[in-house]
Amino acid sequence: MKKLQFKVSINAPVTKIYDFMLGITSKSTYEQWTSLFNPTSTFEGSWDKGNKILFIFVDEKGEKGGMVSKIAENIPNRFVSIQHYGLLKADKEITEGPEVEKWANGFENYTFEENISLDSFLGTTVIVDLDTTEDFIDYMNQNYPKALDKLKEICEK
Repeated sequence: MKKLQFKVSINAPVTKIYDFMLGITSKSTYEQWTSLFNPTSTFEGSWDKGNKILFIFVDEKGEKGGMVSKIAENIPNRFVSIQHYGLLKADKEITEGPEVEKWANGFENYTFEENISLDSFLGTTVIVDLDTTEDFIDYMNQNYPKALDKLKEICEK
């Protein structure tokens, strides 16, 4: 596993960014920024600590694929830790085997830092730390910054 980090500064309150990034009030805000990874990106499940969550897309055959994960931590407006432990292929959850072992116990963490100086609000920094396999480094390096720019755009509207 390789560790990658991405950051974006957003001129919006942390409460709005957390809500939009996770799609708490409306799943559509999550789907907008994650569409940069796949136009059909969505999730099923809950962002509550300890809960299972599926990160889903529909492939060219019309089958669901994605990641099987659990929320390792969720401190609202501060920190979210997602532990990936399986793959979704053709609507089936796969949690064992060589393909899964490459991803097993990989984390994707979101840290939200409000920037305040002398009583003035300077925006919020979102930091994403993630584990990825060698195969996906280029994909993540190309797409994560674009996705965070999209998150910035929708949060600053």
